[in-house]
Amino acid sequence: MAGVRPALGPAYEAALDGARAAVLTRLWRALAFEPLPWVLHREHGPDSLTLRLTGGRRLEGPPADPYATAAYVSEVRLDGRVHRQAARLVTALDVPHGAAFAAELDDSTASLALSRAGQPAGPRADPTSTWEWEQRVVDGHPYHPNCRSRPGFSVAEQLAYAPEHGPLVELGLLPVRAEECLVTGEWPQELRDGGRILVPVHPWQAAHVLKGEGAAPAGGAGGIAAHPLMALRTLAPADGGAHVKTALSTRLTSSVRDISGYSIETAAVVSAFAHALTERLDGRLHITRTLGAATAHSPDLAAVLREPPEAYAGPGERVVPVAALAGTPLARSAAWRAGFARLALSVCLRVLDLGVALEGHGQNLLVVLSPTGDPLRLVYRDLADIRISPARLARHGLPVPPLSGRLVTDDEGVLRRKLFGSLVAGALASTAGSGAAFGEDLAAALDGVAPTADTGALRARPLPVKALTLMRLSPGVAGDQWARLPQPPGGG
Repeated sequence: MAGVRPALGPAYEAALDGARAAVLTRLWRALAFEPLPWVLHREHGPDSLTLRLTGGRRLEGPPADPYATAAYVSEVRLDGRVHRQAARLVTALDVPHGAAFAAELDDSTASLALSRAGQPAGPRADPTSTWEWEQRVVDGHPYHPNCRSRPGFSVAEQLAYAPEHGPLVELGLLPVRAEECLVTGEWPQELRDGGRILVPVHPWQAAHVLKGEGAAPAGGAGGIAAHPLMALRTLAPADGGAHVKTALSTRLTSSVRDISGYSIETAAVVSAFAHALTERLDGRLHITRTLGAATAHSPDLAAVLREPPEAYAGPGERVVPVAALAGTPLARSAAWRAGFARLALSVCLRVLDLGVALEGHGQNLLVVLSPTGDPLRLVYRDLADIRISPARLARHGLPVPPLSGRLVTDDEGVLRRKLFGSLVAGALASTAGSGAAFGEDLAAALDGVAPTADTGALRARPLPVKALTLMRLSPGVAGDQWARLPQPPGGG
C-alpha cells in the first residue's frame, strides 16, 4: 500500500479494528451454528455462549444472533485466553485444515480494511445506475468469514479491479479460432475478427493464469472498458450493452471463479426456458437473458454475455441489487422491508412451486423501485446455479427443457435448500440485519403469501444455510454442506 496508494495508510490503520470485529463476528456465527465435528456441545446462557470442544477445551463469547450483520463480537476466550482476531483464533484452535483457513481469514480482514479505507468521506447522493449501486457493497458477503478474501490479488490489483474502489477495468480480447471454440446463443459481430472469436479476458486472468497468451486488442479492435460489479468478474461496459461475465480463476469467498464447459453448453437452453417461465408471473419477475456464451474448451478462457438488469426498468425506476439495500433508509423502514419480503417470497415461492429453485441471494436478486422507492418487481440474473425439477414442471403442464446434469433434480430437500438458504436466510435476513427485525419481516410477509407445501416447510422447520466455514475446513468434500438456523423470533 505504501508503494501504490500511500495516502490510504492512516485510513487503513483506522479501519483495522472494525474489520477484525466484522470477520470475527462472522466466524462466531459459524462456530455457534455450523455442524463442526470438533464442537461437541453448545451451552446458551443469558449473556453468553460457551462451546465445549474436543480435548476438553472451552470457547466463550457473547450470545450469537445468526441473522445479525453488524459486528458485535470484539473478542472471545479460548480456555480463558482472549482472542480478537479470527485468524489467530483458528490457529489456536488447531483444527484440521485450519492453517489454510486462517490465512484466508487474515486476507479477508486486511482486504475488508482496505475496502473500507478506500471509501469517500461524508454523505453521498443515491446512485443513478445499477453498477453504482453495486459498488456501494463494501463489506462483501454479509455472513461469510471470507467476506473479502481475495487470495492472489495484490493491493495494487485490488485497487485496480475491486468494485468498491470504483475503478474502470480494461478487458482484453483474446482471439481464438472459431473451430476451437464452443459458442452458444448469439455471439456478436463486434467480438469476432474474421474466423476468430474474441473472448473477453479479465486483466488479472491474463496476467496470472493465461500468462502471455495474448489477451490484447486484435484485428484493430479495442478492448472493453467496464465497471466491475459486486461479483468482481462480471462487468458493465462503460458504453452500455451486455454485461460481461469473465473467467477469473481465483478463490473468492468459497469458490474458484472460472466458467465451466457445462455452463456454456447449457446457457442458451436454460436462458430461453427461464425467460419463458416468467410469463407465468404476471410481470412481477424478469430474468435477464443470456445473449451469448463462448469457451475455448477451457474453464480458464470463457465468457458469458448477459442482458443488463436495467433493461427491465421503466421511466424513473431504479434497479437495485438486494445486497446494496442494507443500511439504506429503505431497509431501515419495517413497513418497506415487509413489503419487499412479501414480493420476494410470493414470487420466488411461486417459481419454486412451478419447478425452479432460484439462488436468490443479494447478488443475483435485484428489485425494481418506483420513483418513490416502492418495490415493484424483481429481476434475477445469473442462471448458472439454479435447480430445475422436471416432476414439478410436469405437474403444471410446463415443458421440461432438454437438460441433464447438476441443474436438474426432483429432490425436495435440494430444491428448498437452494431457495431458502439464499433468499430467506440470506437476502431477506441480511436486509433486516438482525434476528428480531427479520422475524417481524418474515411473519408479515408469509401472512400475505399463498400457501403451498413449500410455505409449510418454510414455516415449520429450521432455516437451511450453507455451512460456509465447514466447507472451507473440508477441502476433500465435494459439493455444498449445510447448517440449520433457528427460526427468527416470530418468523415461524
